[in-house]
This record gives sequence, C-alpha cells and structure tokens, in this order.
Amino acid sequence: MADERYGVPGAIGTYLEKRGYDVPWGSMAGHINRWDAWMRGTGEFYDYDDYDSEGRFYHVHRRSVRPAKRVCREWSSLLMDEQTSVQCEDEACNEWLEGFLARSKFWSRGQGLVQRAFGLGTGAWALWVDTAAPKMLIRRYFANMTLPLSWDEDGVTECAFATRIHMRGKPVDQLQMHLVNEGGTYDIHTVLLDEMGREVKMEGVLPVLETGCPTPTFAIVKPAIENTMEEFSPYGMSVFEDAIDVIQSVDLAYDAIFTEVDVGKIRVFLSDMLLERGDDEGQRVIPFGKDDCTVFRKVGSSEDMVQEFAPSLRTEQQVKAYRTALQTLGDQCGFGLGYFDIDEKGGIKTATEVSSDNSQLMRSIKEHENLLGDAIAQICTAALHCARTFLGVPLPPEGDVTVKFDDSIIQDTAAEKAQDLAELDLTLNDWEYRMKWYNEDEETAKANVPRAQNAVEDTEEEGGEFGEGRAEGEEGEAEE
Repeated sequence: MADERYGVPGAIGTYLEKRGYDVPWGSMAGHINRWDAWMRGTGEFYDYDDYDSEGRFYHVHRRSVRPAKRVCREWSSLLMDEQTSVQCEDEACNEWLEGFLARSKFWSRGQGLVQRAFGLGTGAWALWVDTAAPKMLIRRYFANMTLPLSWDEDGVTECAFATRIHMRGKPVDQLQMHLVNEGGTYDIHTVLLDEMGREVKMEGVLPVLETGCPTPTFAIVKPAIENTMEEFSPYGMSVFEDAIDVIQSVDLAYDAIFTEVDVGKIRVFLSDMLLERGDDEGQRVIPFGKDDCTVFRKVGSSEDMVQEFAPSLRTEQQVKAYRTALQTLGDQCGFGLGYFDIDEKGGIKTATEVSSDNSQLMRSIKEHENLLGDAIAQICTAALHCARTFLGVPLPPEGDVTVKFDDSIIQDTAAEKAQDLAELDLTLNDWEYRMKWYNEDEETAKANVPRAQNAVEDTEEEGGEFGEGRAEGEEGEAEE
C-alpha cells in the first residue's frame, strides 16, 4: 500500500539549512511516521505474509479496533468541546473573539488537531493573513508539517510550517516562517518551492508580512508527556508511545475472538458414495462452490456418509482477555483502569460519568489542559493583535487571556452548582456565584444579582434616594 501522507520535502530542508537553521525534523521523522501508522492501523503488525505447512504463500490481515486512534479521539473529546471558551479582561474583545472563533470553526477543527497532536506528539495553530481582502484565519498544522526553528526549555519561539498548494494545476510546496525581527516583533515569511526546489513567485503573496505582534503568531500543541525519544527535541511524544505493547494486545485479543468464530465453523464430511459429479479427469469432486470450504470429502469411505464436526468455541475466555487489554490501555494512557470496557453488544464503551476518585484521569486532564490552554491563549492573543492591525477592528487591550475548559466529565457539575446555590451568603456571595457559573466579571455580576435589581426597583417606586425613602418610613412609624 502506497503511503501518500505528506512529509517535509528535501527541498524545504535544504532551503532552511541554507538560511542557517538546523531542522530537527530528521531525528523525529521516524517516530512520527511510526505513530501515524499505529493510528491508521497499518504496518507489519497488521499486514504480513506467511506460509502454511505445505509451503504455500498467503497474506494475513489482522483485524483492528484502532486502539491508538481511539485513545487520541478520547483525549480530544475530553479536552475540547463546545463548552470550552476563551475569556479576556475586556468584554468587547470577548465578543469579537467569540464570533471570530465560531466563524473560523476553531473549536470543531481544533478537536481534530488535538487528536492528531496527541497521536503524533505535536501539532500547531498559526495565523494566516490576507491584507488585501482583508481576511485572517487560524490554520492548523500536524507534526509532519511543523518545523521548529528556535526553541529552549520554555518552548518554541520561531517556527516554520510546510504545506502543499497547487499553482495552475502543478504542486508547489509552501513554507511559512514565523520569525522574530530585530525589533522583537514577529514577521511571517512566505516562500514557494517547485518540485525541483526552485523558488517561484505567486501574485498576491507577500514575501514578508510585518505583523508588529510582540507575541508568537503561532502556538504549539503537545500532550503533557515528557519526550523520552529525543533529548532536547522541540517535538512532543505520542500519548500512546508507552502503550504500544498494550495496543498490540488489544488487537491480538480482538482478532482472536473473530478468528475463533471463523475457524469454529461446523465442518461437514461427505462420503465418496454421495459424490456423483466428476471433473474433466474423471475425479469425484464436491458439488459446491469454491467458498463452501466447510464441506470436505471423505476418501474411500462408505460408513458415516455424512459426518459433522463442530469445535467448541473459547470466545468467553478471549473476551476476558480483550477486556483486560482495554482496561490496561486506559491505565497506560492516563485514563485509569475503569475508563475503557466492553458494552453488552461487544463494542468499546467509555465512562460517561467519571467518579472523583479517579485521581489518575483528573491529574492527566489538568496537566493536558495547562499546556493546551496556554496554546489557545497564545494564538488568540496574536489574533486580537492582528485584528486591530490588519482588519481595522477597534479593540481595546485585551488584558489577560484565559481558557475555561468543561470539566463536567470528571465532576458532577449539576451537584456542585446546587451545592454552591445552597451555600449562598454562607461561603459564597451571590455575585461570586454569577462570576463562577455565568462567566461574568465582578461589576457585571453585582449588577445582575436579582436582589440588587429588586432593591433598585423598590427604591424607584418609593421615589427619591434609598436613604430618603427609608427616613420617611421611619418618621411615619414614629407618628403612629
């Protein structure tokens, strides 16, 4: 099977080396390609050639439930969904950012990025700007498209992204480099290379776009797992790297279940006396199609003209092994032992409500959220800056940008909300309740408290200031 996955062309590596960059792609390419094969269920473990006892060659395909991909899909659904949100200190920035992310389908497409980033170890978001339109997008890049250029222990500060476009029907490799200029702000350099590695020009493409952004115009996405494959590498490590043996065990058990069903078919043996049909050489043959491999001929036998053989199945023991492998997979990939299991129909089920005592999952989610939240906040900060600079959007400074994740999978949100409501005026002020559950700032929350609104309405009905109305009531009581 031909592998048509995109990889960094040699021409791009040569171009970057000429510019003085030592590209780290080569040392991680083998690992990334191997992780990609596990996610797709390809490779020698799943497809291999063998010989039977007669020396006849045959091809073997192992059945798979794609456990590696399932692990990555579970992490993406736990970390990013429609409840995830970005909050700025300024409300105008919040409104614009919410609309921009919705129009860009950032959250839905972001799930796919997180899934691939957790599988391949690395992914990225990067800004794409069309100053003529004007238009701005947040594009996503997978590990096989991402080329860190400058990095240290704190992260990647300069990065290049390789993709393939077509000009007049011909493939062209596009290289976009997000680099820091002498003034300390970011520029986006765009280079187009043809199949021969020659630089080509394209109308409307700026070689250098000076963004003036003081923060990176890209964001690297990685799972919160230390890369033990390559020391000092800017790339991350797949979330299932330490569970490769378990992934094999899951698919071995799954394949064994249905192989058992296949080889456990009833076999029917027919005596020669029942076979009246002959072939061109005068030999008696079984009068069935070539797919009827469960019917066999008994040579030279006149007794027991029809004999059946039904081997006993061992699927119950194999299902137990399959369940054990799934639970171990969850444990090895940070979900906990009870996360994966088998439902009544034999499919893989996941815990819909994870109890708070699953400390392993809770710790893993928080660790991944910390890194992912920093990446989302970083790309949103750059988007707000470029919106002011290139789109002409009159936005004030956004202040601190934070990301709020939906952690209802690891906690009973409804119960926690009811508990906070019951403890109003005891451990929680009413406006603090609104800040926590309605994402309002302090001033807005205090203004929206129902009791505060009722007090204002009562005062308006009495006329005058609150203090004056109270004084008049006191005088009336004194006269009575």
